[in-house]
Amino acid sequence: MNAPLGQNVARGRIDGENRLLSADGPLMELQRACGGEPGGPLAIPALIGLVGKAREFGLRLARPFEAIDGEKRITAWAELEPRMEADGTVGSVDLTLSSWHGEEYDPEDDAAMDLLRKNVRRDLSDLTARLDSQQRILTVEVETPDLTWVGMAMETGVGRPWTDFVNFPGNAQEQPLHWRLLDGAECTVEGSKRRWRAHLDPLGSGEPGSGGFLLSLSSEQSLPETHLGASGGSDEVPSLGRDLSPVLRQPINRIIANAETIRTKLAGPLAAEYSDYAADIATAGQHLLSLIDDLSDLEVVESEDFVTAPDRIELADVARQACGILSVRAREKSIQLAPPMAGESQLAIAEFRRVLQILINLIGNAVRYSPEGSQVWVRLDRIGNRALICVADQGQGLAAEQQERVFEKFERLGRSGDGGSGLGLYISRRIARAMDGDLTVESAPGQGARFTLSVPAAEDMRSEPR
Repeated sequence: MNAPLGQNVARGRIDGENRLLSADGPLMELQRACGGEPGGPLAIPALIGLVGKAREFGLRLARPFEAIDGEKRITAWAELEPRMEADGTVGSVDLTLSSWHGEEYDPEDDAAMDLLRKNVRRDLSDLTARLDSQQRILTVEVETPDLTWVGMAMETGVGRPWTDFVNFPGNAQEQPLHWRLLDGAECTVEGSKRRWRAHLDPLGSGEPGSGGFLLSLSSEQSLPETHLGASGGSDEVPSLGRDLSPVLRQPINRIIANAETIRTKLAGPLAAEYSDYAADIATAGQHLLSLIDDLSDLEVVESEDFVTAPDRIELADVARQACGILSVRAREKSIQLAPPMAGESQLAIAEFRRVLQILINLIGNAVRYSPEGSQVWVRLDRIGNRALICVADQGQGLAAEQQERVFEKFERLGRSGDGGSGLGLYISRRIARAMDGDLTVESAPGQGARFTLSVPAAEDMRSEPR
């Protein structure tokens, strides 16, 4: 490609069949260099992923862009604007590449080729997470519906190894393994029927991974139709959960990632007060993400067609997973979590991920409002045909008039500045009742609180007579 370095802007248009209908000179030359033709399918790998994401969300997208045409390395700032058709579907996508810059490139430069592969892979991935040098989660960003749940679990479990949240079929070795053994590994995740491939890009100028890692999950399988939301007409009111939440999460996740980079001094030496300031920014970003999640969940549970997917589940396993996800947060306050003992069992008819969501909320609240050095217990019980799971703490407790109010929408009982939205218990009770169960509380001032989730019990098939 022979585009002069002074050519700073290139524009193009991609139609609904992903053909490059029109393009300025530099962009069209890059299309040819990548094996494409004018009017033919878009051939520039880094742009294929960006166009796909802009088309999926139907919203404006802006990101850094990098490509290699064989002679030069091209860098630019890409802005993609989807055009909606009358039926509400995405038609063409308008593309603007500004700050276009080309520099000489040596085809034998393996480092540059590796960087290009990593950038393309990141653009095509459906989950990216920033990890520290021990492969523990710092931040996570999800861009597909069937990874929403694992993304929420990772956010709640910041500080835990990313391998705690995925499964490696046929691999019983203790995790996490050395990053080189995990790079390219196949895995499965809760809530998704697709198989995923994990890639780890090491960061840091010294030993690979000394500055942490960038994790990306991608799948060659297409998203199941059950996860594809039907687009309404052009006058449809935007939905927070379906439309706005992904758009809001992207910039907030980047703010958190940049703040964590500054806080951990990966970008270079920094005075302590600025590191603390960056930590405050990251914490505020996490609180904002939690609020977005709560508002998105609120929209779901209040919809007229909200239903759950009940199945036979083991409440003891769900409780242990919830305690594991929140173990780091509990240790930070010197709080001991006491999950059900090994061998304890309580079968129930309920949706696994919804019960896990409720328990994460209950245990998280117990950790947040309990004094340092205290305990939080998670216990199983059964009364008649109801399976029970209780979360008890040693906090301040609730007066009689507070015990019903605590389940009301946006109710925080006068607490402010704690990062909560006042929606967690309201949403949890709505979910419990949708599973033909309930969520209740028993408490007294100064005696802690005991929240109990009840759902239909399931019989142990092994104990039934033949």
